[in-house]
Amino acid sequence: MGGGLEAALTSDVIIAERRSQMGFPEILFNLFPGMGAYSLVARKVNPKFAEKMILGGKMYSAEELYEAGLVDILAEDGKGVEAVNDYIKKQERRSNGFLALQKARHRFSPVTLQELMDITTVWVDAALKLNEKDLKVMDRFVRSQEKLFLQPQIQPLQVSNVA
Repeated sequence: MGGGLEAALTSDVIIAERRSQMGFPEILFNLFPGMGAYSLVARKVNPKFAEKMILGGKMYSAEELYEAGLVDILAEDGKGVEAVNDYIKKQERRSNGFLALQKARHRFSPVTLQELMDITTVWVDAALKLNEKDLKVMDRFVRSQEKLFLQPQIQPLQVSNVA
């Protein structure tokens, strides 16, 4: 949360362990994820699902996002790195076709710098309109995440980019 899902969405393939949870919490403090979430989810799944995710503020399980088509490969807990390695090995045999398909997909439905800049401008305008209550909610959210990740039993998930 807090940009991690948006960063993962820039990858051509998303591999997630079942225990993973992802979402866009920004609506909870009266904002939206303005660094590509809408563009990337709308292209990979559809605009309606992008709006549902963004406006709902819900945390989704990796399994839910796999079923929706946002996660490409669902790995068992603790097997994420193994799933990435297996995927790479499998793709080596057909890398030419895979890379050509990725180029075709990017050509068919490009995410342009101008689109991202325009959406970021909308985000900045919205962020400048946040009131004191919104900022307090954001602060509580940040503090709760800090507490969660400072607990010793919580292990952060590893994220790997696969081109």
